[in-house]
Amino acid sequence: MTFDLKITGGTIVDGTGKPGYVGDVGIKDGKVIALGKVDGPAAQTIDATGKVVSPGFVDVHTHYDAQILWDRMLTISPWHGVTTTVIGNCGFGVAPTREIHRKLIMQTLEKVEGMSLEALEAGLGTAWPFETFPQYLDALEQRGSAINVAALFGHTPLRLYVMGEESTERAATADEVGTMKKLVREAMDAGAIGFGTSVSVSHNGYAGKPVPSRQATPEEMDALVSVMGEMKRGLMQITIGRDFSTRHMAEVSRKYNIPVTWTALLSHLYGPGGHRKQLDLAAEQRKSGALVIPQVSCRPLNFEVTFAEPFIFDVMPFMNELAKADAKEPGTRRRAYADPAWREKLRSEVTPLFRNWWDRVVIAWSPSHRELEEMPLTAAAAKLGKDPVDLALDISLADDLQTRFRMAVMNFDEKEVAELITDPNTIIALSDAGAHASQLCDACYSTHLLGHWVRDRKVFTLEEAVHNLTQRPAEMFGITDRGVLAEGRPADVVVFDPKTVNPGPLKRVYDLPAGADRLVSEASGIEAVVVNGKMIRQNNKDMVAANDKLPGRLLRHGRAA
Repeated sequence: MTFDLKITGGTIVDGTGKPGYVGDVGIKDGKVIALGKVDGPAAQTIDATGKVVSPGFVDVHTHYDAQILWDRMLTISPWHGVTTTVIGNCGFGVAPTREIHRKLIMQTLEKVEGMSLEALEAGLGTAWPFETFPQYLDALEQRGSAINVAALFGHTPLRLYVMGEESTERAATADEVGTMKKLVREAMDAGAIGFGTSVSVSHNGYAGKPVPSRQATPEEMDALVSVMGEMKRGLMQITIGRDFSTRHMAEVSRKYNIPVTWTALLSHLYGPGGHRKQLDLAAEQRKSGALVIPQVSCRPLNFEVTFAEPFIFDVMPFMNELAKADAKEPGTRRRAYADPAWREKLRSEVTPLFRNWWDRVVIAWSPSHRELEEMPLTAAAAKLGKDPVDLALDISLADDLQTRFRMAVMNFDEKEVAELITDPNTIIALSDAGAHASQLCDACYSTHLLGHWVRDRKVFTLEEAVHNLTQRPAEMFGITDRGVLAEGRPADVVVFDPKTVNPGPLKRVYDLPAGADRLVSEASGIEAVVVNGKMIRQNNKDMVAANDKLPGRLLRHGRAA
């Protein structure tokens, strides 16, 4: 037999957690057809001696919903070995959307997911090729992508579609809930793998208003999730908040026999050591018959923000009030930032999460103070004899609020992070790829896990880490034909060097539509990335072009048609 692609001599780590073994992989017609000793010629051969051969990584928490419409390569995820991605997280997306609401959806993504409005407008254009969610999936399938895509159905566009702008103001009526239920069923029939939503107090959209999903009652949530119970498939993904707690999640999980996964359980989210209570609760819920899985991150949650749009601070009431006031009367922010009394609020009225926040801040970029770039804020303040908060606001005002500050918001305690990522009741996710592009870059989480937590810290074995990047997230999200290297399965494969695999340093590029900027990280040690039998990356170079016929598949109902 002649193979399309043969990968020889590597250590095969098949994604199941079983010990790796040295062998070959034979691929033909997009599938793995031989494992172990593979005889016969091949159109293309990769010598993987000394390297690891694993399934492609499955990233279940991304926000490529808009970007995929102008970037079919879904950069930068495949650079780091990701071959399958889930969009629609936190209930955000671009479908269903009526033409009159397109600007509102883009403004919501701008505010809540840190996306450039100019990039969204230029990238999506004025002639969207869809209105409904089934039409959106059809458009994705027709356009194609470099890697595989599965989609959650988002609560925020759904509510806006049914209720209009009142969706940000009030609870839904019984008739409106009934209409939403029909659209959830329509989305699930079309191929959605589940339902995404958010009740996070930090999720505010256009004009500082709560995103529509935050106005949903627990009864509305229950009604929409009941559709998946009736269909006996799907999962709920939710960004947590007071109005729909883990208790509510456990109730709907047991009631409808579906998994519920929530975003995100991070070190210091509940104060030092507070994560243990949540881990204990997840274990108790599992014993009670509920499948409630916290999503955790293997990276520090670093954000680059400006005081023009200080997203990370919006959870604090006085900052949220300022955002709303500035939306009504531009210039309100600047006046507040110059006011000594308001500055004192930023020092003393912060929530426990942001206590002494200035100790975790680096000045990333400042046109007026280039000599301070990459200096810790406290060190720069000491050098200039200033208070750190005063310095941050002074140079922000000098830079027209464009100064960038990089802050470790959460997940900076490595001992706690190790407990979170190794707990049997959590799932490693939260890359947020496609969102907050100018503020953070965690799409490189997979190479960070393999480099930092496997090779450097030895918290995981290689087999355990690969299992957590492949089979485990795929099974959790109902993606049934990915995540394992096995004969007869689609050939999504990553070849990497365990001695060198790592994310590279962050760098800022200006390659989004309208020249908008984003942070990216190149990968080290990712030797080859194969999607459905087609080599898409080798030695850090694309092997396909964006205008080619690309090998990624839309995973309707969690599998390729």
